[in-house]
Amino acid sequence: MVKHKVYIVLSIKTLTPFYVKSAFFLSKAGKRHLRMDRIIKEKISADHLLYVSLKYTKTSEVIVNLILRWTTMMDYSFERMLQHAKKKKMIKLIPNSPKPKIDLLKEIFKNKKEVMDTIELYDMFRRIDELKKESEGEFRKNVALKVYYRGDIIKVNLDKLKEYSIILEKFINYLKQFLSS
Repeated sequence: MVKHKVYIVLSIKTLTPFYVKSAFFLSKAGKRHLRMDRIIKEKISADHLLYVSLKYTKTSEVIVNLILRWTTMMDYSFERMLQHAKKKKMIKLIPNSPKPKIDLLKEIFKNKKEVMDTIELYDMFRRIDELKKESEGEFRKNVALKVYYRGDIIKVNLDKLKEYSIILEKFINYLKQFLSS
């Protein structure tokens, strides 16, 4: 019995690096590029948090985790968009820091509403851990998270999360279209 437990632990350790590496592919030049399937996996996880976990737990912690999951998905998406833009010779260089990456995306996609709306959301989402937050209606149907952002109070409830989900769904559809061009 003990041998099987050791075997399982060893197999998980050997599979984990493979899973992380499989999120990238190598280009002809030998550089690592992010795959679209990693973005889709993050979206599926976020959808599960929105439509299943939040439905049953009704806590503000699930809302924060959902926003963090969306932030990770957007990070991967923005990185992939910049890689594709560089491949298409729309840009020469991909910045290393997050702020210049976002500024570059704003410049490239200033006429694309889907991208601009997502970047606006991303600005709040990536700071969610640092922002002052208050829980409201925990364990009840009307659970909400009050977020103090740029001098305003944003009440993130289920309806607001669904609005965000629609914005991100449009963004993912645009992303697929952009990456296939």
